[in-house]
Amino acid sequence: MVLAQKKEKDSVIDKPSRPAFESATLIDNPTNVLFNKNTLEVMMQHRFGEINGGTNDLAGFWGASNIRMALAYSLHDRLAIGFGTTKEGRLQDFNWKVGLLKQTRSDKIPLNISYYGNFTIDARPGNRFYTKQDRYSYFHQIILARRFSPNISFQIAPSISHYNTVDSFMENDRFAIAFGGRAKISTQTAILLDYTIPITKFDTDPDTGLEYNNDGVSLGIEFGTSAHTFQIFLTNYRGIVPQQNIMKTTNNFFDGDFLIGFNITRNYNF
Repeated sequence: MVLAQKKEKDSVIDKPSRPAFESATLIDNPTNVLFNKNTLEVMMQHRFGEINGGTNDLAGFWGASNIRMALAYSLHDRLAIGFGTTKEGRLQDFNWKVGLLKQTRSDKIPLNISYYGNFTIDARPGNRFYTKQDRYSYFHQIILARRFSPNISFQIAPSISHYNTVDSFMENDRFAIAFGGRAKISTQTAILLDYTIPITKFDTDPDTGLEYNNDGVSLGIEFGTSAHTFQIFLTNYRGIVPQQNIMKTTNNFFDGDFLIGFNITRNYNF
């Protein structure tokens, strides 16, 4: 009887830990979160114009915006596939996320490990590309996340971005590493931090003098319920698809080149 009680207690302790994050996205980077099988996630991501983009611009609200609408569906508790369309560049991204390991309550498995990838097509019209393949870009990321307590979570996410065609001063591939954290300050409210460092360095654009080696810095607040999350933040990332941000950002957060953005997600269970 005692042995049976001990086994039952051990099995309860070793269940998967609660999710490290509430949303599948931490401002500008994916998280390890995968929703239950047959969950449909609907997402809208919006970036206003840069706050220092010009006079009479109302903190970027009247400036040019960037928007992404997306869907993701959980085929399994450990596999989700999705599609999104982004305004700038008319980017059409096909994406997927795979859960590899789940943190357990006993800490026998101390981390959540997931893989995220996408394949993106630049669908702008005209003769800007020589071949169809020149429109393609790719992104791959390993996400290592840990829930340290009910209030504190953190993740580290190395990645590689690839464009089939780039300007002469760039390389086709760029390695980067992202650090993200979430700290709850109430039952439904949390503070978010997302910081991405490009490891592969590019030369300065000889024609414009623009610098493409700036870190991605994002600070925000998240409000969540059982079915939806709302994130509002400051970021220097104007693009929304990860490789667009990592490869092509010229904004420097510490020089005041940032903007206001928000992410809204809503889940439907079938």
